[in-house]
Amino acid sequence: MRIAITADGTCDISKKYAEEHNITLTQIAVIMGDKEYIEGINIVPQDIYNFVEKNKVLPKTSAKSSYEYKEVFERLRKDYDAVIHFAISFGVSSSGNNALQASKEIDNVYVVDTKSLSSGSGLLVMSCVDKIKKGLPLEKILKEIKEEIEKVQASFLINKLDYLKKGGRCSAIALFGANLLGIKIRVELVDGMMQPAKKYVGKFPVCLSKYLQDIVKEYPPELNRVFVTGSSAMPNIRENLIKEVKALGFKEIIDMQAGSTICSHCGPETIGVLYMKK
Repeated sequence: MRIAITADGTCDISKKYAEEHNITLTQIAVIMGDKEYIEGINIVPQDIYNFVEKNKVLPKTSAKSSYEYKEVFERLRKDYDAVIHFAISFGVSSSGNNALQASKEIDNVYVVDTKSLSSGSGLLVMSCVDKIKKGLPLEKILKEIKEEIEKVQASFLINKLDYLKKGGRCSAIALFGANLLGIKIRVELVDGMMQPAKKYVGKFPVCLSKYLQDIVKEYPPELNRVFVTGSSAMPNIRENLIKEVKALGFKEIIDMQAGSTICSHCGPETIGVLYMKK
């Protein structure tokens, strides 16, 4: 049975990986001013940071319509027996529901609410690729993916809360206090929704080490695959975190740049460690 994989571009897997495994990425548009940009084609995160710095407002994002998803699914069904689509959490975007509506009009198209975003969704996409390579039947793949959704540990540490304030997720008073005290916020995906989980105080590299120690203690990882996904380069900080992650014994460590859609909400100097829990 030939199975095609599609995924919202917010899953933050590399373009190379997607091409190697024939994964179709459905991109969410980013709107800055009166212009619309498409992830992977004509926008990179730094463009967003430049726009926000200049205009003091966040860009907007625009989900694909059910009609656009239907076009993608119909095209793939001409060559494949089934399509599995991995959607950004239904709790944070209308994309998933639009894809679900489109799937109801086409046989053998299955939409997965990853209840995650960024590389949390990417973990599920890559797991699906592994299962297809093993030759597992469609029903078993879908069953195992459904079980794995609950195993994804997706969290990030945010160094600067400016973008949360601009997005209405943080008050000016909270921002002032956080900056004054050096507070960093850990955000987690819980049942498909982003929630603040813990505060850390101090310099960002020190807080990152504490964050890593905390999540692996609270959510013991499977040591198969891990993403270290950041919204900006963060030289040395990123490399040191990867070293600490490597010391935990993961077999595969993926150093990933978050896509423009994710970066438009969290801003620069945000980094997360994402993996499957035991």
